[in-house]
Amino acid sequence: MSFTRAIVRPPGPNFHQGQTTYQGTPADYQNALVQHKEYCGLLERCGLSLTQLKPDIRYPDSTFVEDTAVLFSEHAILCRPGAPTRLNEVAEMRRILGQFFSLLDSIQAPGLLDGGDVCQAGGHFFIGVSQRTNEEGARQMAHLVMQYGYTSSIIDIREIDGILHLKSGLAYIEDKRLVAINSLIDRMEFTGYQVIPVANGAEYAANCVRINEFVLVADGFPKLEDSLVASGYQTLAVDMSEFQKMDGGLSCLSLRF
Repeated sequence: MSFTRAIVRPPGPNFHQGQTTYQGTPADYQNALVQHKEYCGLLERCGLSLTQLKPDIRYPDSTFVEDTAVLFSEHAILCRPGAPTRLNEVAEMRRILGQFFSLLDSIQAPGLLDGGDVCQAGGHFFIGVSQRTNEEGARQMAHLVMQYGYTSSIIDIREIDGILHLKSGLAYIEDKRLVAINSLIDRMEFTGYQVIPVANGAEYAANCVRINEFVLVADGFPKLEDSLVASGYQTLAVDMSEFQKMDGGLSCLSLRF
C-alpha cells in the first residue's frame, strides 16, 4: 500500500491528563512536543504530505488521531471511540476528512470502535474487541469493509494483559508479514502470514508502522529493529517515551492515506 498524506495533531499542554494505565512519572509536555516533531519529520521523509491540526486542550488524548477514523483505499470510516471523553473528537475529524473523502461511513451506537483496534493486512482486516471496542462496533466494521470487497477476522483481546488495542501488539508490514507479541503469535487468524515475534518485555515495539519504503519503529528496541533489517526492511527509529506513558504508539499519532 502506498501512502501520500497523513493527518497529525500535536499534543496539548494538558496531554498528561489523558487516559493511561501508566503509574510512573507523568508524561512531559515539552519532550512530547519534541518527539512529535521528530515523528512528523519521519513521516515527511517517508514521502507524506502532512495536514497538521492544532492542539485541542478540550481533549487531552486528541493527539492520538488514529482512534477517530479508519482509512483505506478511497474509503473513510468514522469511529465511535470507546472512551466517553473522546467521542466528540470525531466531529472535527469528520470535517477534516470531508476535504479528502467524498463518502464517510460511521460506526453507530451502541457500537464502539477505536481505530487502534483495526489492522489492515492488504485485502483483509483484523478487528480487535478490546476494552475500547465492543462486539457491536467490531461487527459493524466487518460489515462495512465487506461492502467494499474486503474480508475480516474479529479477534478478542480482552483477556490479554498489557495491550490497550489490537495494534498495541500487532502490525502488518506488507509482504504477508506481521509483527506480533507472543500472546498473539499463534492465533489461527494469522495462518498464511509470516510472523516476526517481539521479545517478552519489549511488547511496546510491536506497534511499528510500514510507510512506503520504510518501517517506523520506536527507539530503544534493537532486537526487533535487527529482525526487520534482516528481513529486508529499512527502519526509521524515533523516541516515543512520552507517548508510551500515555498508552500510545507510533500508529496512534497519524491517519495515513
